[in-house]
Amino acid sequence: MTAIPETQKGCIFYEKHGEIFYKDIPVPKPKANEILVNVKYSGVCHTDLHAWHGDWPLDVKLPLVGGHEGAGVVVAKGENVTNFEIGDYAGIKWLNGSCMGCEYCQQGAEPNCPAADLSGYTHDGSFQQYATADAVQAAQIPKDADLAAIAPILCAGVTSYKALKTADLRPGQWVAVSGAGGGLGTLAIQYAVAMGLRVLAIDGGDEKGALCKELGAEVYVDFMKEKDIVKTIQDATNGGPHGAINVSVSEFAIAQSCDYVRPLGKVVLVGLPAGAVCKSSVFSQVVKSTEIKGSYVGNRQDTAEAVDFFVRGKVHCPFKVVGLSELPRVFKLMAEGKILGRYVLDTTK
Repeated sequence: MTAIPETQKGCIFYEKHGEIFYKDIPVPKPKANEILVNVKYSGVCHTDLHAWHGDWPLDVKLPLVGGHEGAGVVVAKGENVTNFEIGDYAGIKWLNGSCMGCEYCQQGAEPNCPAADLSGYTHDGSFQQYATADAVQAAQIPKDADLAAIAPILCAGVTSYKALKTADLRPGQWVAVSGAGGGLGTLAIQYAVAMGLRVLAIDGGDEKGALCKELGAEVYVDFMKEKDIVKTIQDATNGGPHGAINVSVSEFAIAQSCDYVRPLGKVVLVGLPAGAVCKSSVFSQVVKSTEIKGSYVGNRQDTAEAVDFFVRGKVHCPFKVVGLSELPRVFKLMAEGKILGRYVLDTTK
C-alpha cells in the first residue's frame, strides 16, 4: 500500500470570486464514518462556478476546495466504515453526507436533508488529490470502470437521469431537453433514448446541433435561428413534448418550456440560473393541467442506476481532460458558454 502524504496539490479560494490558487494543502483525515479517496479525475460542473461566484442564497465554506465529480481509489477509511475496502473505486458526489435519520433521509430523499453536507460547497471537494466522503453516500464504482469517463456521471449523469425519472414519462413519448449541448444535456439525451423516449434537443449553434443528433436526438431546435420557438417545438412533436427537462441556465428558456409543453405535460427544473424565477401563465397551466417539478441531484439508488447505464455502455459523456492546475481557464470557458460536453481534470497535472 502506498503511504498517504501529509500534503497534496489542490485548487483553493479564500473569498467569493477571489483568486483560485493551485498550491500545496494538507491531506484531510477521514472521520470514523468517512473514506479518504485518492481522486484521480474530477469533472467540472456549472455548480462549481456558482460556488466560486457565491451566486446562491446558501453560504459556501471559506476557504473552499470545490468539485463534486471526483473518481478515484479508496486509500484510507474510518473505523465505522463497512461498505468500502482499501483499493476499491469510489466516487465523490455533490451529496457528501446526510443525517440518515430525518423524514427526508428515511424516504430516500437524502439530497433534501436539512443537514446535508455538500462536496465542493460546505465540505472540501474533489479539486484536490485526496478528498473525504461519508461512506454511506459515496458512489460505488466498478473496478474495471474508466475513472476519467465516469467522473461526470457522478453529478451530470445522476442529475439528468433523476430529472427524467421525475418527469415520469412512458416509452414513445416526447421529451424536450433545453440546454441539450452541455454536460447535463448531452447525458439527458442519452438516458432518455435508453429509456425509450423520443428526444427534441434545444440549444444554440450548429456544432451543438450535430452533437445532439449524434447522441440520439430526433429533432434539434436552434434558439438562435428560430423565430417562433414554441410553435416550432409543438409542430415537431405533434402538439408539444410530454415533458421538458430544463438544464440550461436561461430564465427565459424555462418560461418558454411552460408554454410549449403539451396538456398534462411535466416541466422539470434542474438548471439554477442565479436569481431566476419560473414564470408560468396560471390560466394556461390550469387549462392545460401541466405540472412544474423541481429535481435535485439523486439519491443512492438513482446513483447506482445512473452508473449502471454507463457501465453497460448506454451513455457516455463527451469530455476533454486537462490538468487540475487549469481550473481557472475551464471556469472562464464555462462562463462564456464555450464548453461542449464536460471538462475533466487530471489531479496529477
